[in-house]
Amino acid sequence: MPGTLALHGGGEFLPGDESFLRACLEAARPTAAERAVASAAAQAPGRSGGEPDHEPADDPANDPAALRIAVVPTAAAGQRPELAARHGVDAFARVATAAGILARPHAVMVVDPASAASATLAGRLAGADVIHLPGGDPGLLLRILDGSAAWHAILAALARGAVLAGASAGAMVLADWTWTPGGWRRGLGLVTGVVVVPHAERVERGGWAGTFGARIPATAEPIGRLGLDERTGVVGTFAADGHRTWRVAGPGAVHWSPDAATPPRSARAGDLLNLPG
Repeated sequence: MPGTLALHGGGEFLPGDESFLRACLEAARPTAAERAVASAAAQAPGRSGGEPDHEPADDPANDPAALRIAVVPTAAAGQRPELAARHGVDAFARVATAAGILARPHAVMVVDPASAASATLAGRLAGADVIHLPGGDPGLLLRILDGSAAWHAILAALARGAVLAGASAGAMVLADWTWTPGGWRRGLGLVTGVVVVPHAERVERGGWAGTFGARIPATAEPIGRLGLDERTGVVGTFAADGHRTWRVAGPGAVHWSPDAATPPRSARAGDLLNLPG
């Protein structure tokens, strides 16, 4: 899909995460600009575009060119999703303000099957320029989101060019396979050939690839291991040749191994990675 995928190692929205969040905002700006132009054309005099889909622009954040940011705390549904959403909204607002980027961050509370089926919430997701899935329980995230109206809306936004970011559990489920408290499960498969290992700095140096390699089901092999330190991730944008270019963003390191037998190679902010997806 032509949109941008961003995978993050956790510790999202904490101090030090600003560079990753800004990378997501910057990646979304071209799509937001195109959406604003299309919206203005549809609402021009003589066009039957219907009512504007934004509030009067007495607040700069209500400008149609403002980035629409949806924080979706589905993985935290069994804990305190409102708190996770508020942290995300506040962090995006803070980073956008510091960068001089007009933004309208808001929570989209997909926290159970009913809300995942909501046409209203799906509409908000389909119109978003940045969609962020914070961490929590990857198994719960899959059970609620997979196959739902909310997930189809996220795919529609991604196809339009939006940024889909996942942190910790949110990043894990975007891959082919993911660990869950109930065991290994197939993920949502947007990043192929990869298992995401968040909080990688907590694993003994050089040991994470072998540790996770021993646990990955044989049916998943061969598959790469992508270890992400907290407040650090990779942002994958489409290049002219149709492949994604993955760039590291954040203060920590990213560790990549194509299989369990290969020692991981580390990369830092600004470095490019050649991932299979």
